This record gives sequence, C-alpha cells and structure tokens, in this order.
Amino acid sequence: MSMRDLIDGQVEVDEDENDDSFDEETGEVRARKSAQNGHIDDSSEEEDDDDDEEAARAVREGFIIDDEEDEPEERERRRKRDKKRRREREEEAEAVLDEEDLDLIGEANPDWERKTTSQPKLKRLKRGHRDDGEERRERGLDEIFSDDEEADAPHEFERQFRPDHHRVDEFADFIEEDDLEDEDERQKLQEEMEVARPRQQGFTVGTEASGLDKDALEDMEAIFGNGEDYDWALALEDEAEAKEAGDHTLELKDVFEPSQLAEKLLTDEDNQIRWADEPERFQVDRLPYKHLQITDEQFKEEARWITSLIWPKKQLHTDLQTPFTRAIGKVLEFFVVDEVEVPYVFQHRKDYLIHARRTRVRAENPGDPEYVVSAEKLLNQDDLWRILELDLKFRALVDKRNVIEKTYDNLKLAAEIHDSTVEAMLPAAVTMEELQDIQDYLYFQYSTDIKDLAAANSEIKEKRRPGGKSSVFDRVRKGRAYNLVRAYGITADQVAQNTLGEGRKQYTEDPALNPIDLADTLTNHNEFSTGEQVLLAARQMFAEELFMNPRMRKHFRMHHYMMGVINCRRTDKGLRKIDESHQYYELKYLKNQTFGDLANKPEMFLKMLKAEEEGLLEVRVVLQNEPEFRKQLYQEFASDNYSELADAWNDERQKVIDLAFTKLERVITKGVKESMRTECQDSVLKLCREEYSRKLDQAPYKPKGMILGTIPRVLALSNGNGDPNREPTYWAWVEEDGRVLENGQFEALGRDERSREAFVELVQRRKPDVLAVGGFSVETNKLINSLQDIVKERSLTGADFEDPDSGEDRAEPLDVVVVNDEVARLYKDSPRAILDLPGLSPFTKYCVALAKYLQNPMKEYAALGKDIASLSFHPCQQLLPDDKLRKQLETAMVDMVNLCGVDINEAVGDTYTANLLPFVCGLGPRKATAVLKTINANGGLVNTRDELVGDPDSNKLPVVGPRVWNNCASFLSIEYDSSTATSDYLDGTRVHPEDYELGRKMAADALELDEEDVKAEVDEGGPGAIVRKLIKDDEQEKVNDLILEEYAEQLEQNYNQRKRATLETIRAELQQPYEELRRNFVLLTESQIFTMLTGETEESLCVGMIVSVSIRVAKEDFIIAKLDSGIEGRVEAHEGSDKDVPLNRLFSVHQTAQAKLLELDRERFTAKLSLREEMLRIPYRKNQYHDYDIWDHDLEQKDKEELREKDKATGRTQRVVKHPLFRPFNSTQAEEYLGSQAVGDAVIRPSSKGNDHLAVTWKVADGVYQHIDVLELQKESEFSVGRQLRIGGKYNYSDLDELIVDHVKAMAKKVDEMTQHEKFQKGSKSDIGEYFPPILCSI
Repeated sequence: MSMRDLIDGQVEVDEDENDDSFDEETGEVRARKSAQNGHIDDSSEEEDDDDDEEAARAVREGFIIDDEEDEPEERERRRKRDKKRRREREEEAEAVLDEEDLDLIGEANPDWERKTTSQPKLKRLKRGHRDDGEERRERGLDEIFSDDEEADAPHEFERQFRPDHHRVDEFADFIEEDDLEDEDERQKLQEEMEVARPRQQGFTVGTEASGLDKDALEDMEAIFGNGEDYDWALALEDEAEAKEAGDHTLELKDVFEPSQLAEKLLTDEDNQIRWADEPERFQVDRLPYKHLQITDEQFKEEARWITSLIWPKKQLHTDLQTPFTRAIGKVLEFFVVDEVEVPYVFQHRKDYLIHARRTRVRAENPGDPEYVVSAEKLLNQDDLWRILELDLKFRALVDKRNVIEKTYDNLKLAAEIHDSTVEAMLPAAVTMEELQDIQDYLYFQYSTDIKDLAAANSEIKEKRRPGGKSSVFDRVRKGRAYNLVRAYGITADQVAQNTLGEGRKQYTEDPALNPIDLADTLTNHNEFSTGEQVLLAARQMFAEELFMNPRMRKHFRMHHYMMGVINCRRTDKGLRKIDESHQYYELKYLKNQTFGDLANKPEMFLKMLKAEEEGLLEVRVVLQNEPEFRKQLYQEFASDNYSELADAWNDERQKVIDLAFTKLERVITKGVKESMRTECQDSVLKLCREEYSRKLDQAPYKPKGMILGTIPRVLALSNGNGDPNREPTYWAWVEEDGRVLENGQFEALGRDERSREAFVELVQRRKPDVLAVGGFSVETNKLINSLQDIVKERSLTGADFEDPDSGEDRAEPLDVVVVNDEVARLYKDSPRAILDLPGLSPFTKYCVALAKYLQNPMKEYAALGKDIASLSFHPCQQLLPDDKLRKQLETAMVDMVNLCGVDINEAVGDTYTANLLPFVCGLGPRKATAVLKTINANGGLVNTRDELVGDPDSNKLPVVGPRVWNNCASFLSIEYDSSTATSDYLDGTRVHPEDYELGRKMAADALELDEEDVKAEVDEGGPGAIVRKLIKDDEQEKVNDLILEEYAEQLEQNYNQRKRATLETIRAELQQPYEELRRNFVLLTESQIFTMLTGETEESLCVGMIVSVSIRVAKEDFIIAKLDSGIEGRVEAHEGSDKDVPLNRLFSVHQTAQAKLLELDRERFTAKLSLREEMLRIPYRKNQYHDYDIWDHDLEQKDKEELREKDKATGRTQRVVKHPLFRPFNSTQAEEYLGSQAVGDAVIRPSSKGNDHLAVTWKVADGVYQHIDVLELQKESEFSVGRQLRIGGKYNYSDLDELIVDHVKAMAKKVDEMTQHEKFQKGSKSDIGEYFPPILCSI
C-alpha cells in the first residue's frame, strides 16, 4: 500500500484535533500520535506522549521554542486547551475499547447484556502496532524528510523496549506519572487504569466492566486464549519488517534498466566476474562450461585431440611430433591448472614452447664447449590462442558427450538396453557432428524408452502418458511389418560396417518368399491393410535406419570431404542480375572446386554462401564419383545369390539405397557446407587479425636522433575537404605528453603569404619533430606539396639532436608525413572527442587525432573500443560474424599491450592510458574499472607490485587477487625512483616477481659480490639493494659477461624449472627496462595514400573502366574533367570524339559525361581519359580466364544467347548512354538498386519499348517507385540519345540533365513538401482509415 493510499484512507478530524497538545505543568509542546487510519492511543500510550525526553528532543531539533519565551497568559490558555483535548481523546479511546472488547465478551456469554455507551462524535478506526510498522515502511521518497518521523519515533521506542504488551503492572515503573492538578484528572486516570484494553492488560481487569466473575473469565480465557499464544510470531514478524525497512538500500538495478546495466557491465553477473580471483577472459569464455570437470584422462585426450588439429598445419619435421604433443599438454596445464593467460605463457613460459637439442661436438680447442644446443620453435603466440580456442571446443565436446552418456546409462538402468553401436562409437567420437549422429541414433532407436524415462522422472513440462505420441517408425518397429525389415537379410548397422570396412564382412541372406508375398502375410487391418503398404513401410523403415546409423553417416561424411566438389549454379533471379560487372560474376559459372581449392581462397566460399542467401546462386556439394559410390553401397547391401528371388530382393534393396542416399546426401552436404563456412570464416578472421596486428605493431614515430620509443612533438595540419589555396587549413600543436597547447587555422596557406609566414613562425617557435598531414579529398595532395615546398624554401628543421658520430648538435629538415586517418575520422565527431576537446572544431579534433596516432598508434586503436570493428581489415570482412571478429581483434590487442606493458600509475591519472588496462593479462573491462577504483581508494599511487595484492601494514586494500596478480604483475610497470627506498628497479621491467631472485642473483654475479657482500647490501637496503647498486654504478653491461646456459642447467636439474629464455629476458631488462620491441612507425605507401584520399582501390578504379566525369575546362583541342573521386583527368583532341569537330562544340563546362579510363597516375592523382563512342562501346571486363574444368563455358554461352533472344523479343538492346545515372537495369533491378538509395534518387535505363525510348525510375518513398517512359526524338543514330526528349506527350526536354532536374527533381521536391506537411500520414489506404471517423471513411 502506498503512502497516498494511507492518507486517502484516514478519517476526518475536526480542526481542534490537528493542533499540538501541551503539558499542563511545563507548557511544553507534545507531538500527537498519528491518527491515520483511525489509530487511537490508549491511556497508557497517552502518558508516553508527555515524556520530558520527547519534549527535550523536540527542543534540541529546533522544532519548538522554550516555554520561557511565552507569556504566562499564553501558557495558561494552552494548558486549558490541552486538558480539554486530552479528556476528549480519553473518552473516545474508552468508547472504542467498549466496541471491541465487550462485543467479544458478549459472544462468549450470549445471556450477558452489555451496557450501552455513548458514541463519540467522530468514529476512529483501530490500527495496531503491525500497521504502524507498515506505515513507516511504505513512506514514499517524497516523505523521507517529512515531520512524521518525529511522530513515529515514540512507537518504535516503545516496541523495542516493551517486551510484553499485556500486563498493566509492567508499566508501573516505565511510565512517569504526571502530577495532575485536578482531582477529576486523577480520578479519570484511575478509572482508565482499571478499565484498560484486554489487548494490553489481559482479561484480569475486565471483571467489573463485564459484570462476569473471575471463574467465568477464566473459562473464557481457556476457550479463546488470552492473546499471548502467538506473541513470538508477531515479534518475529515485527523484527523482520523493521530489518527490511532499515536495511534496504537503493541499488543500481532499482534505478536502471537491465539492458543499461548490461551495457555498462554492472549486472550481478558482471560484479561476480569483477571480484572473482580468476582471469576475466577465462571466466567469460568458460561460463557455459562452469559445471564441467575435466578428468585426468580427458585432459590427456584433449592434448592428443588438439595436436591432431594443429600438427598438420605446422609443417614441422616428423621427429618433433612427440615433443610437440608434450608442449601442447604443458600449455593446456598452464591454461587449465595454473589459470594463466596467453601473454603470461608466451612471456614467462617460453622455454616450454621450444624444443632444444644438445649435440656433442668434437672440441678443437680446450676452451670450446662439448655440446652445441639447437632450438626448434614448436609453438608461437598465434598457436597459443588457437589452443585456447580449441580448449573451449573440447569442453563443448565433452559436455555433449557427457549428456549422451548419461542418457545411455539411464536407458541401461531403466530398460536394460545394451547397444554395441553406441558403446563402440561414443568413446571414439571426436567431432560435434559425430556426437550429434550418435544422439540422433539414440533418440530414433529408443524414442519410446526415452519418452517413458522422461515421463517417469518428470523431466518434461507437459504431462504425457508413457509411450504416447509414438512416430510411424515406432509403430513399424513394434508391429508385424518389422518382420519384413528383418527379412532384408542384413541389418542397417551391418551394412554400415561393411561400407567402413570394420570387422569381418557381413553377408546378406535372402528369405524364402519374394518381397510382395512376404508382405502379404504381414498385413494388419489396424495399420497396413495391404502388402504394398507393408512393403513401403518396411522399405522406408530400413532406409531410415540407414539414414540414422552413425557409421553410415560417418562414411558419407568422410567420402564427401575426400571426393566432394563445390558447384555454383545461377538461379533465375541471378541469371540477369549477375552481369559481367557484378561482384558475383566470378562465381556464376564456377564448378569443380575442391575443398583444398577453397581453403586457399576462403573468401570465395563465403561469397558463394552470401550469394546463395540472396537467392542469386545455388551452391551444391556433389561427389566426383557418385555413380561408383552408389554402386559400392549397393554391393555392400545386396545378396550374392543368383536367382529370381534374389533379384527381386536386390531390387528392393536398391530402392532402399536410393531412399537413404537422398536423405543422407541432404543432411551431410548441409553439414559439410556449415563446417566449410566455419573453416573459411576462421581463415579470414586470421587474416583480419594479422592485418590488425601489423597496424598495432608500430612504435611511435621516431624523432631524428632519438631512440626508438621516444614520443614526438607533432604539428598536425588538415584542409578537410577544402582547397588549401582558397580555404582554411586547420592545425593543432600536440606535446609529447598528449596535451594540445595550441591550435588554429591558416587562411589559404597555399597562396596567402601572411599565412605562410605565420606557419613558418609557428614551426620556428615550437620546433616540432614532424609535420602530420591528413584530409578527406584529393585536394589534400596540394597541401602536402605546399608544406614540402615551404619546408624546403625556408629550410625549416626539427629540434636539435646530438650527432652520434661527431657529438655535435645538429638538425635536419622537417618530415611531412601523411598519417593513416582511419581512427581520426571516427574520432573527430565522436562523443569522446566532445569530452576530450570541448570547444574545438571537428577539423581541429581530426588534427589532434592525427598527431596522437603518430605518438602512439596502439593507444589510438585501444581508445576506439567497440568501434574497432568498423575499420577495414579485409575486403570480405562484412561476411564475418561480428562477435567472432571482435574476439580476434581483441586477441591482437592483448598481445601488443602486454608486449609494451602499461604504467599503472600513469593509467590511474590518464584515461587515455587507462584504455589499455582491459587488455592486460588477467584483466578485462570489468576488472580494469575495479583496479582503478581500488587504487584510488588506496591513495591513487602504487609504489610496488606487491602492493597490488594488499598491504595491511600500510592500510592498502587488495587491488587484485593472488591468481590475477600472478597474471598481470609483470605487465604493469612502476617507474623506478632511485630516491625512494621502497622503489624496486625490477618493478619497472618485464621480469615477473617470481623471477626477481634470479635477477638479483644475476646482478650479484655481474658485480662479483660474494655471499657476505650480498647479505650486507640486503640487510642495509632490502631485497632490491643489489640491483639498485648495479644501476647506481651504471654497470648493467656486465650482465652480458654471464654464461646463462649454466644457470639454466642448474635450475632445471635442481628445481625442474626451464628458465633459459627467462634468463635472457632478465639480462635484457636489466640493461634497458621495457625496451621498445615494436617495429618502426610504418609510413603509408603511394597506393595507401591514394586510397585514403580518393576512396578508390586497385579493384574499384583501374584502367579500362568506364567512369563518370564532370567537365571543368573545355577547349578546342583538350578537355579537363574531374572524376567523382576528385582525380583530375585530361582528354586530348584525338580522344575527344570520332569526328573532326572542336571539342568545345561537343562538350560544355559542368557537363556530365561517361569516359574511358586510359591511364592512371596514383602518385600525382591524374588520369588520361577518352570520350570517343567507339571506346565507350568496349565494356570493361576483368581478366577472368577460367579453365574448362572449373568454369561452365557452355552454360555461360547459353545464358548469353538466351538473354539476347529475350532482348530481341522485348525490343531491348544493350546500349550505352553517356550519363552517370544510366544503368543497364530492368524495372525490377532498378527498384532493387534504388531500395538503399535516398528518396528522390533516379536511374536512367533501357526501355522495353525499343531503342527510341528510355525509361527513368525514381524513388518516390520507401517502397514506392515511379517508372517514366521517355520518348526520344531527333535521333542521329540508333544508339545515340535523341536531341529532344518527351514525357507524356507534352513535356519536352533538350537533354537528360534537364529532364532529371526540371522533371524528376521537381516532382521529388513536391513530394518532399507534401510529406513534411502536418496533415500527412504514412501508411496504406487501410492504415489511413484509422485516422478518420467512420463517417468520413465511408464518403
């Protein structure tokens, strides 16, 4: 019940009752008890209201003022008024008591007649203590701070300290009596104490009021009880309600929607992952298999299973297969038992990924080694991710196998079923397909028993009778017709064993009767009344048994993988839609593609499946030797006897094979296609991951004279889409720490001298290390050239640096670098940019992003978050599942972040660096936020790696658990501070804390310290003192003199630890902690710059294509035109026309035309074009020559002839119209093309009415198109466009541009005005009827 309901339900009170009451002796205000819902306080509770404590509390809280401030006359009036109110209140309470308690007495004694009591003026409703609790619990948010809390407080106080509400004498010491000045008051109080409510005083005080004697009341109490029997329950209920009301706190799930919490990773499940001491990625990936326990035997099986999948692709020597299997088993142990992630294994367990061989050699000199160690790398980092992925697949495999085993075990116990097929094949099943085959077999062969078992165990929701709803095969299996199935002379499983060659060959025996005669003897009027029906049922039953048999399916699947090929056949829809310029034309007539061929071109198979989904192609998996395969199946089934009887039965067996073959082929080819889809997706995903890894594997741009990894100071410039000679160029100056200190714009930098001077002054003042340039169009190339010219003319140089040869300071000319802007384009208009750089223009934000990309590409990609999938890594990336793509890209980022490490203190103070934390080994997006939050709670600074697991002495909370710490410790670096005693040099290296002792031992040996010296240093400076001394003395290079091979041998012999690679890492880190291991910053190639500024690739724009151009300059002997991509093209006189006519008479400025691309200069962004109609008639064809073995040339030729015949029949001829809107579409194709275009867009296409007509289709609205017939008049030739174009017999236009602008666009404008009108309603005619009254709709 809400508080509003309580308020609405309260009784009406007069004005006087709403006033405060006063103590007649002291004059203090006493807060009245709430009278809501008719609550009436008895006389004893009235006295509680007079407590001095309550009055004092009210004074303290400032709600009243001290009585001493009131006038004596005012106090006297208050006392009298309070006395009157108290008397009225007591009379009402007494009346209510009579109403309740005396009625109960009257029910117990029917002969007793109770006295009539005068009713009060206003009847009040009773409310007990439980109601009070509910009232307090249901207070609304708007009443949290209301004054009613003061009224509620005394009730709570009384409930807590008054153990029994039924005995009057218990109040004797609790209630402090008022000194009543009136004798009437004292008399009234005495009466109230004697005639108290039974609820508070029991029935012992009711003898006088009821007129009954003591014995009668005792009898009543024996019958009805005294109300104390259930006090314990009421007390518990009150306590629970009070606890619920007091402990309830507002949680996130009470405020936000579940979808919002899930998006922000704040659900209960997310919190469980966040605080569990287990790597986050492991928790998320293994969540579906959390219930699964892998046994030791299954663990060994998993190693063998993964080896069988990875080994064939490694191409290692066969001698390495055994150590390869051991390496995979060890890696699985790291993942499953030690629960460490891939970066940890690759960095700190590298020795287990290498197979080392010791070969004894003859020592020519006394000091030469006796052995030569050769190492063979078994597993790389990509292999580790693959093993982790296969581990999840194996868990799914084991989980499904456990389910099947449980089902089979239940069948054995309940129905005493023993199936040799299941028992033989289930342990050997190694794929999900094989397990699914066994499960299908079980549910087919024992469907009735499984239903009975499920019904008996109540494992099904709906109630079924055992064996109910049996299938037709169950009825055949239980009926007489199954005798005919047995008469085939061999079982389905025996046929399958014969095909697989398992065991001894099983021979078929023929029965004594031919099939139809035997079927006639097995008829049943209730099921199959004729022999033909029995024969058909038996035939289908045996075919189904063959279809469901796991061995037969395995045979089919193996043969399809070995001998299957992929054929593509166009559908009727694809016949016309897939023309030679279509992306799927390379697949239209493709055939005989083996699985090996598709493995080398995985994107091709994904395109096939996509085209099949669009209804353009049919992808078929067929057997190369299908007739021989069928014949072999028949031979394993047929009888070897020679007789008419045997022939009759063999004919029947052939029919069974045909039935089963069709069903098996359908299910197997479907499964093969899905398996191939998964394999091809994995291959393309791997290519995407490799491309992303290449993008991430770039160190910051290296300033000249600096070491690799130095952050440059960058001046970034961009002209956006504008012309830098006429429009502003935006710039931003970004320091090495990422701060944007200056920004602005240069007006017409390419021409304006003042802007050029301002640019020079900026460069000379700021001394940038590099100039970064980016843009959205070909015009940016002008900016690049201008900047290079200025740098050269004014001899602009970067910051000075020391020449390593001469030792003198010198400077070199500034580099102008075109920066990959794929991240900057996403950043400039993003919400993140608004928060980071408020007040800056999008182009300036774009410049900042360019600069930061130069400073650290990895951080820029990490900051994209989920938007990373919008970048392009492969041409067929859109054919991949989004979740799989994100997962693969995440693994690439995890590798690179852990290679570089993260400065944890920098991440705490810099959100830009904090974006890297989710990719640290052991962490994730949930744990990363918890790490930052806990570090801030600890003071915002981490001094040592050990602090991450908590430090009670310093009151440091644990940031991560021990297991997660083991994963992430070496990848979270802490900068070494020589001035701080607690700072450890090794905390800033890639060395894991578990190997710190090795590092300290190496440092001691490098310094040639004995044990006593080491002990003295450690006692004085702590465990890190030795390394500190090595660094302080600047003698790190001495570690190069150590012979690490002996160290490694001792560790392996004494501690069974393989640490050879780890020791090399320690040696490198002692000399240069967290050395930059990424490649140098990769500059864009000419082709990449061309694609970035034009959007054209080598496939989308190449020589021979017909492109749309806009004429900018038209002279007699040449034409300058611009392509849609911004590339400038030139047309020479001999390429302008086939006629000897000045070009400016044939073409005009701003005219749009079709041109043939003759040459393309990607460096200068220029092209040579041809406008000759003869050249335009030659369509562009990709160089796609196919052998007859893999391309159906006959069908291709047949389809072309068929299309030509159709065009002749409809009067359509393939014609080329020189207009950018022209498309060789029919009406359906035009509508499909315009479906994704904007309203008002149009296409010009050939008309079915002949060559003197054109058709224009334009998009009126979504799903609404208009097809306009255009009559061509004054045509020079059959293929030229008429000089006059007429629509509807009255609208004439001189060319297509005028028609589009003045007719189509004009209509589109009117449609837009109509749809924007306030009375316009979308929908069909029937939908619109809902907006009008029925009387109007009927008009």
